[in-house]
Amino acid sequence: MKLLCFLTLFFTLSIQAQFQINGIVTENATNKPLPFATIVTDDGMNTITDVDGKFTLLSISSIEYFSVSYIGYTSITIYTSPNKKFYKISLAESTDALKEVVISNENPALEIIRKTIASKDKNNPQKKLTSFEYKTYNKLIVTANPDSINSRLDSIFVQEAIGRRFIKVDSANFKFKEISNKQHLFQTEKVSQYQFGNKKLKETILGTKMAGFKQPIYEIIAFNLQSISIYDSNYELFETKYNSPIAKDALKDYSYKLLDTVMIKGRQTYMVYFKNRMKKSELGLEGVLYIDQDSYAIAKAVMRIKGVLDISGIHEFDYIPEEKIWFPKNTTFKIVKGKNDDDIKILGGTIQFDGDAEQEEDIHRKKGASDYTYLMSESNNFDVHYNRPIEIKNPSIYIEITDDAIKKPESFWNKYRKDSLDIRSQKTYMLLDSISLKKRVESKIRFGRKIINGYLPLSVVDLDLRKLFSYNNYEGFRFGLGGVTNEQFSKKYKIGGYTGYGTKDGNFKYNLDLSTRVERFSNTWVGASYTNDVREIASTVFAVDKRVFKLYDPRPINISTFYNYVSWASYVGTRIVPKTESIFELSRSFIEPKFDYAYNLNGRLYTNYVMTTAMLSLAWNPFSDYMQTPNGRIETEKRFPKFTIQYTQSLPKVMENDFNFSKIDFKTEYEKKYLNGQKTSLLLQAGYAMGDVPITHLYNTSPNNITKETMIQRITFAGRNSFETMFFNEFFSSEYAIFQVKHGFNRFKIIKKVRPSLVLVSRMAWGNMKNPEQHVGIDYKTLNKGFFESGIEINQIFNGLGLSGFYRYGPNQLPRFEDNIAVKLSFVLNLGI
Repeated sequence: MKLLCFLTLFFTLSIQAQFQINGIVTENATNKPLPFATIVTDDGMNTITDVDGKFTLLSISSIEYFSVSYIGYTSITIYTSPNKKFYKISLAESTDALKEVVISNENPALEIIRKTIASKDKNNPQKKLTSFEYKTYNKLIVTANPDSINSRLDSIFVQEAIGRRFIKVDSANFKFKEISNKQHLFQTEKVSQYQFGNKKLKETILGTKMAGFKQPIYEIIAFNLQSISIYDSNYELFETKYNSPIAKDALKDYSYKLLDTVMIKGRQTYMVYFKNRMKKSELGLEGVLYIDQDSYAIAKAVMRIKGVLDISGIHEFDYIPEEKIWFPKNTTFKIVKGKNDDDIKILGGTIQFDGDAEQEEDIHRKKGASDYTYLMSESNNFDVHYNRPIEIKNPSIYIEITDDAIKKPESFWNKYRKDSLDIRSQKTYMLLDSISLKKRVESKIRFGRKIINGYLPLSVVDLDLRKLFSYNNYEGFRFGLGGVTNEQFSKKYKIGGYTGYGTKDGNFKYNLDLSTRVERFSNTWVGASYTNDVREIASTVFAVDKRVFKLYDPRPINISTFYNYVSWASYVGTRIVPKTESIFELSRSFIEPKFDYAYNLNGRLYTNYVMTTAMLSLAWNPFSDYMQTPNGRIETEKRFPKFTIQYTQSLPKVMENDFNFSKIDFKTEYEKKYLNGQKTSLLLQAGYAMGDVPITHLYNTSPNNITKETMIQRITFAGRNSFETMFFNEFFSSEYAIFQVKHGFNRFKIIKKVRPSLVLVSRMAWGNMKNPEQHVGIDYKTLNKGFFESGIEINQIFNGLGLSGFYRYGPNQLPRFEDNIAVKLSFVLNLGI
């Protein structure tokens, strides 16, 4: 029986391969390609040409003829020949072309689009239906068509004075074709259940498998290739948002053209071409919408971006007569190499498009593997139900993976696959699994993830790389050792800590942290810690801020004013509130400033003091999407703005607390990335301290300029969000606000290997100090009139090194011109993530 099934499958695949026709449709007069021309076969199958006028017809039976039509041109019927697989078709403009229906003397496509926009709510399943649910089978492959690859073995020579000298045989394409004949380069499958109710859409992944991995890479599973709904105001293609061609304001961004009328699912549709009005040098959506002539609903949509990558997304729908609605049936997503001169890695480097070699325009570049490689993702919806009561568990989680999703037997996959796996797909699982095991791919990925986050995994302990070495003006060189137990030790308990020694202050610092996870879904941990360490005075630390690993941290190098704190703390960290991460902490700290300072409270001078406090720190990302995996929660779609708020309250008369005060700190971040590589980021941060607060716990707004006589002597490394022209200890505040705007341009080429990125930066700060007479022994200014600086960063000039310059202006500008200028070095480590 297995042999019979195998032979049947092989015969079917052979038949399918036998009847494949490729071609291109061009304009007769200019020989230019005609995008989105309609192709209809003798058995009623239809397709359209792509942006380059190319098309492919696949059929399990022979195709006797097909017709080609394009509005304004004379249609033509092509009869096929058994031995001919490629057809070049030229269409001539029709002298008596179909007269487009004129509505108020304007383009008829505009009226169709207006009615489509006006009818969105009654045609959008998420608006018209109270609830729905369906299952989806998705298969994603990275592969190449071996028939397109020239497997010739090329000899490589080098030109010398006396002639050419043979170097080696280039067999790269030969080997690539051999691999492509046997298997795909990458493959993953998943079965999901989508549920919609109470205006919430959730995906629950029932099963998933990924070639080469016992445990899938969840970030790839969550990768957002294309929008689920065609009716959203923003259409998303390859994690980049565009104004939809049927958004309310779409007519200002797009031009439209009525191409044809075609039948889909027995209903007549308008075929409307759209194209973004952007300049040729900019990227925008273009494609075709098939619009139901009666309801003005979308019956099919083709979306495309052609630039550094050639990206296309196709949405197909079924018409449901009882609901009078078009419901999503299939989606297809494809990426091939476009016009680019950069190396492009996606899906963690699983698929890589190599940059074009620098050649003169009249010299044809030799094609490499990336020219033949493409990514294809296909999803098929089934088991659809409408308007019936459904219960969505944990609706705040956009994607949830069931605990047994990675353990599904083959019978599960055979039940849900649309078609059985072909031989290449079967071999892909077998060969990639064996390669992964042999090369220890999963352990290398685990190792890489730890390194990126600043840890070196050593058996059951992750060594904290941040604690090995640092430098500042108070401690001098600080050497240490730190780490935390990892999941191989326990998924429920953690033991962490560190120790360090400063060569200048001659003191040891240390920490011990014990915690246990009390709830897995919300990732709730309860713990306690003891710390004896130093910290920069008046620095703002948000407890929930993500850990960022740096090979170096430039700001502390020049800091001299620290305070020592010996602290006992207990805490609870949780994500129980949707789209938040929070930490609640109770602590008692003994504070000792390590500089000449005393706090004057009602005539008593405090040179050291005790603080007993309760602190709640909360990060809220309301626009982000989250995935719940068996290993924890992942932010799959980082959307902005993001908000962080932290409230600290002293506890009077508790454990010898000396002061009564409150502090509230706030931060919001916004970031917008563009497909052309540019990025704009905004930061707003503020703090307000009330009551009796020593200067150690007030605000310094992150200065990063040292007090030296000349500008050259002040050259140091730039910080990430610090004020580069503000001197250390120059300003202190009990209430403050800072605003920063950055715009980064795409990298530009100076010479072959020098391709820096240009970033424009502006920062400003305002602040005030209440009761300045309470702070004795330190001189400072206030920010009542504001502080302003702007500058330019030229990053990654050579091996990550860069240069930046900033200028200080406004009310706090200094008398000497050169004192307002700060020149800084920068270093950007590209980890390929």
